[in-house]
This record gives sequence, structure tokens and C-alpha cells, in this order.
Amino acid sequence: MAALITGASSGIGRDIARELAKKGIPLILVARRREPMEELKKELSVPVEIITCDLSKKENVYALYESVKDKKVEILINNAGFGVFGKFCDTSPEREAEMISVNITALHILMKLFLRDMKKRDYGYILNVASSAAFLPGPLFSSYYASKAYVYRLSRAADYELKKDGSHVCVSVLCPGPTATEFDKVANVRFSIPALSSGFVAKYAVKKMFERKKVIVPGAAMKAGRVLAKLAPENLQMLFAYNTQRKKLGEDERR
Repeated sequence: MAALITGASSGIGRDIARELAKKGIPLILVARRREPMEELKKELSVPVEIITCDLSKKENVYALYESVKDKKVEILINNAGFGVFGKFCDTSPEREAEMISVNITALHILMKLFLRDMKKRDYGYILNVASSAAFLPGPLFSSYYASKAYVYRLSRAADYELKKDGSHVCVSVLCPGPTATEFDKVANVRFSIPALSSGFVAKYAVKKMFERKKVIVPGAAMKAGRVLAKLAPENLQMLFAYNTQRKKLGEDERR
């Protein structure tokens, strides 16, 4: 058995690696930055393979799969992703296209390729990292919210297909709220509510994944928020999201 983790250089991906290592599972760590993964490898007591890869390039995604397909990857953690914050008309289309390539395209391809292998063996776990943003529209963060809604819906539908086929492969989707990682720096935002630690989120996610929980929402506040999102009409959801995100804009942008 081996676990492949994308976005393993920091945050939730790094801490999921630590949790899986505690269980004695060999790891394949994937990210753009090698040095943080080398530092992580030093502290882990399991075999670790490091692969540097820019997942925004589709050809790199296929090459990654080809390089590890014979290593019996039975756990796939699709964690790589980032956000682009701002009004839709103002944000860079190039940067958003790169985000979509990582958040959606790379995740989609890796999930499909590894899932085919797992289904043949009738065993495996896939954990796709989405966000609480997946549950509602997100004015001022629209493309990011939409990308995570894609991850959520894809995960739920694929797992349902597996259930109908009688497969023992499990697809789970992790939907954390604000988490203390490098995400806010990359997206150029500051969280407006207290963030959970990435260590807590990772430990909870791994526990629930192995319990075959299909939708994993860490923290009582986010669980309550999900319930409220289901009850609220879409216009109210958008108003809430807009006002929450608006707090992150500068004074000139609010006018």
C-alpha cells in the first residue's frame, strides 16, 4: 500500500502526510516546491518518495500518474489547490485559468486514473479536498467557490456510482472552513472568522476517511453553517457570502 498526496509541501497536505505516516503507510509526496517536502521526509519514519510537479500543466498530471501507476497507490489525497480573490471582472483570467487547471482538471484526471486501478482491485480510498465554499455561491471569490463546488459534486456522484456497482472503493470529500495554512497568502485574503489548525483538520479528515465518511466537515461551526446553507434561499446565501468576502476588500474596492 502507498498513499499519494498532492499539495504535500504545506498545510493540510503536509499534516495528512504526518497522520498517514503514524499508521505506517508509505508516502508519495507531490508539490511544486521540493525543499519543504525534503524537510517533511526527515521527520517521518516511513518510506517517502518525493516528486516535484506543476499540476497546472495537464501533461505533467499524466506523467505523474505514469511514473507511479505500478506502485499500488491505494490512497489518493487530492489536496493541491489555490484561490484567486476579487471581483470577477477584475481578476486575472490567466491566473484563474491556472487555478482551474489545478483545482479541477488535475484533480479530475488523477481521480479518474487512480480510481480505475482501485476499482479493478476493489479496494482504495480517495479523499478530494474541497471547501465549505462548495456549499454556496461566492460573490467576490466566484471562481474559487465554483471550483470547489465541482470537486464536491464530482466526488459525491462518483462515490454513488461505486456504491451502485457494489465496489468497496471509497470516495470522500473534505470540506473545511477557514484553516491556518498558506492559502490566505496565496489568495491575498484574510479570514474573517477564526481558523482551525491544519493539524486538527488533517487528523479529523484521515480518521473519517478510514471510517468511510463521504462528506467530511471539520468543526462545529462549519457543520452548523452547512445546515443553514441548505435551508437558506440562494439569494440569501449570496448576500451572506458577499458580505463575508467584502470585509476582505480594501476601502477603495468597497465603494
